[in-house]
Amino acid sequence: MSLTSAAAPVDWRRNQVAVTVATFIGFAGFTLVMPFLPLYFDQLGVHDPGQIAIWSGISLGVTPAITAVMAPVWGRVADRFGRKLMVVRSLACFIVTMGALAYVWRPWHVLALRTLLGFFAGYGPLAMTMAAESAPAEQMAAALGWVQTAQRLGPALGPVIGGVLAQSVGLRRSFLVASAFYVCALLLVAVGYREVAAPTPAAHAPDQALSFSRLKLIPHFLLFMGAIFGLQLVDRSFGPVLPLYLHEIGTTAARVVLGRP
Repeated sequence: MSLTSAAAPVDWRRNQVAVTVATFIGFAGFTLVMPFLPLYFDQLGVHDPGQIAIWSGISLGVTPAITAVMAPVWGRVADRFGRKLMVVRSLACFIVTMGALAYVWRPWHVLALRTLLGFFAGYGPLAMTMAAESAPAEQMAAALGWVQTAQRLGPALGPVIGGVLAQSVGLRRSFLVASAFYVCALLLVAVGYREVAAPTPAAHAPDQALSFSRLKLIPHFLLFMGAIFGLQLVDRSFGPVLPLYLHEIGTTAARVVLGRP
């Protein structure tokens, strides 16, 4: 994997398009099926709403939990071998796990695959860094904005597409479609992105390295982090139970995926 010393204007725009579109496809692919995971557990033989909620909550939560723990590890690997390789590695794992989820027959299989995914996921922050590194300084804010837009737009459209797919081809085949989404994202990054060599760190860089002990000394940092954590906690807590609630108020399973009464 060759690195270029500096990105020409055409190169950074090509990188921007590759990262932005791949991010949109990847985030949309994830939300094609994950909002309907409670219905999938019902198909796997878990019919008690309480048990479905527990299986869904643990399965949806285990991946980001492990990803958060592994983030520093993969960050160090990315610094050594390049971020593009780490994103390709993550997307390849999504391809395999999403495809495998279409063939599970026990609830714990879903949990096991989601646990495995946690060790290799987390390409979102790396995509942001890739966009920032390849863009000129005056375009960096716009580059980050486009990637953030893709990260928000993908989950907004993914459930809509996934609902149509689930009703037309079934939940199992929807996982295969999600896997195909990640194939497209991987090809975009692998073929379309040209990694830019990171600047050589200064001799005093180790003294300037950030750590949590230094970050928490920044005024209001812990307050800000706690607020973000609380908002994310509340926002994410509805996902595992919303399909169950729709079903409880009289919506049939076939219509839950489309969000229609």
